[in-house]
Amino acid sequence: MIIHTVKLDELISDIADFYNVTIEEIIELNKLPNPKNLLVGQSLIIPEKETIHIVKPGETLYEISEKYGVSLEDLLIINNIESPYTLYSDTQLIIPYKQKPEIDVNAYIYNLGESAIPIVKERGKNLSFLSPFAYLIDENGNLNKIKDKQAINSAYEENVAPMMTITNFTVNEKGENVAHIVLNDHRVQEKLIKNIVHIIKEKEYKGLNVDFENVYPQDRESYNRFLKLVVDRMHDEGYFVSTALAPKTSEEQMGQLYEAHDYKAHGDLADFVILMTYEWGYRMGPPRAISPINEIKKVLDYAVTVIPKDKIYFGFQIYARDWLLPYKEGQEAETFSTQEAIKRAAKYGAEIKYDTVAQSPYYRYEDEKGRLHEVWFEDARSAQSKFDLVKDYNLKGISYWVLGYPFPQNWELLNDNFNIKKFPYSN
Repeated sequence: MIIHTVKLDELISDIADFYNVTIEEIIELNKLPNPKNLLVGQSLIIPEKETIHIVKPGETLYEISEKYGVSLEDLLIINNIESPYTLYSDTQLIIPYKQKPEIDVNAYIYNLGESAIPIVKERGKNLSFLSPFAYLIDENGNLNKIKDKQAINSAYEENVAPMMTITNFTVNEKGENVAHIVLNDHRVQEKLIKNIVHIIKEKEYKGLNVDFENVYPQDRESYNRFLKLVVDRMHDEGYFVSTALAPKTSEEQMGQLYEAHDYKAHGDLADFVILMTYEWGYRMGPPRAISPINEIKKVLDYAVTVIPKDKIYFGFQIYARDWLLPYKEGQEAETFSTQEAIKRAAKYGAEIKYDTVAQSPYYRYEDEKGRLHEVWFEDARSAQSKFDLVKDYNLKGISYWVLGYPFPQNWELLNDNFNIKKFPYSN
């Protein structure tokens, strides 16, 4: 794919003509709500036509393969060139696409029950794992019931492995006290693990994701011991275990969100870890990029020193936020999809800007009541910058938070950048 940023007075027909594609292709790939009203600064993905190379005098096939970053073998096969490799000037060679790395892709989903079915059916082709969110633990080691069977069944139909998620927190409760009790009472832990195994078998999950957040710093070693107990028991039963980790930049990072998350211990114990590299632009905090690349790089720079790269999943949020200005403490931003962000910008005639440091689009607008707003969201450019990080750091996979927010450009670019590992699991 090519990423194009719309300029002033540019029409979709101009863009289609320039790239020699149809208007319909652009509309379909980007799911444009109003193709006649493109926004200045809006990013579009354009299907790239095959590349043709005209052979220059003296050029070798090896030099051409090096120039385009493709294998010599692929170059020979796609152009039907057989030994001896005689190459003539002005010959037209088709340049094959670069080999795409293979990664795992997980996605959390909290639209459960019947509403999960169309979401999973639409996105299943892009996923390796699906994680219904979530089984909430209590201080006695019990787990609440959730309506996850529809999501699980749909996952299997799409050849996606369902992953059970347990957590200690809710939107309104941090859950630190529950975590403290569970992590320091062996009898509660035994009961919890028994309940986990029962649900995994009953619902036919393939593995477990442990998402304990806001754990007291003094419970760090207790968390590590609990995790080892869980991993050993799950492995004995034939299940994998992953964990979700706050975005730390060093071992010494202070704060209740970070201190109890021991990157090295989790990297040693778990089969893989999900780095929650998002929420800098927190819904209760001041406006800023939700997933700024400059901050994410700091997390990755630290993570790869203590966790094997082939165990790290890059956390990617796929929603937008709208803050009222001036920001007041305690004020909650509105959360919605990237598609809604584009519609809102069009409605209020906003020009989309791009923060090159954070690698994130944003804009401001004034509503009907004369109030100023600031919106941060994701687009093709910011998505590509994140995919580039996954490749640059040679990470194992990507984990999306959370399905249910339409972002069509993301999924097209995901498939353009990677081959997604699918699991031959049957229900």
